[in-house]
Amino acid sequence: PGLFVIGCIISFAMGTSMGTVAALMPIGVSLALKIHGNMALFCGTVVGSAMFGDNLSMISASVIAATRTQDVSMMKKFKTNIAVLLPAIIVNLVLLAMQPVGQGVHLSGNHPYDLLNLLPYILVIVLSFTGMHVILVLTLGILTGVAIGVFHGDFSLVKSMTVIHNGMMSMEDMALIAILVGGLVALMDYLGGIDWIINALTRKIKSAKGGEFAIAGLVSLLDIITTNNTVSIITAGPLAKDIGDQFVISAPRIASDLVTFSCAFNGLIPYGGQLLVAAGLAKISPMQIVPYSWYCLLMLVSSVGFILLSQDREEK
Repeated sequence: PGLFVIGCIISFAMGTSMGTVAALMPIGVSLALKIHGNMALFCGTVVGSAMFGDNLSMISASVIAATRTQDVSMMKKFKTNIAVLLPAIIVNLVLLAMQPVGQGVHLSGNHPYDLLNLLPYILVIVLSFTGMHVILVLTLGILTGVAIGVFHGDFSLVKSMTVIHNGMMSMEDMALIAILVGGLVALMDYLGGIDWIINALTRKIKSAKGGEFAIAGLVSLLDIITTNNTVSIITAGPLAKDIGDQFVISAPRIASDLVTFSCAFNGLIPYGGQLLVAAGLAKISPMQIVPYSWYCLLMLVSSVGFILLSQDREEK
């Protein structure tokens, strides 16, 4: 459970599942080897914790895409989303606590740390809950990180610009895809393709619950095809908004469904980036991790249950 909680904190502060897996997976692998634990279980735990932040963090690209396409505040989406996922979080922690993890090990040696290095993460988490614009939150987090790095002598001010540049360039593909998908969706709308898809999805649907399942199915299918939850949300977002208008589904619920189902499947498909990175670092097959990606499975169960048990809709 400790590894899951640490991963949740890191992913919530970073807002990226891939970054969390890359940062935490080496620690998980080391722990599994030292205590002779189930490597696939440790991998599944790290992947689940990574998807926690991708789903709930207010600086996550997935969350930003979902809230922007539905024109809803991140705080409203967060409140709705946490209510849906709280059972999954609790059950996952209980299941992990019940699992035998292997032999105990005594850690020796000096392991220095500096609490000052946590300041950028804490700042981002705190400011994101204040309702401050995400760009300003990220900018303040970056500036704080640069100041701490220069203060500690980890890099110079000039070198920090190179580090920031490399980070921006790593998002180049995502930016281009988002632009192209936006153009494609607009073209589909102009040619009547979006109306056709909505009619095909909602032809036999008579209720808001059915509308939510249509949205969930659409974004899940797109995620399985693209293996990218942000791209699937950007593509499905306009369609989901139209379905929501037709069946009077609240915007926070739609945003929550988009992020939750896309993130859940992204942590379950063996050819997705998260499982491939985790499996590569652990030197096991991605298919071995899938049965142990418990949190992602519980996300689906909790979300489907919430839709089935829901009654009245919130106001938009």
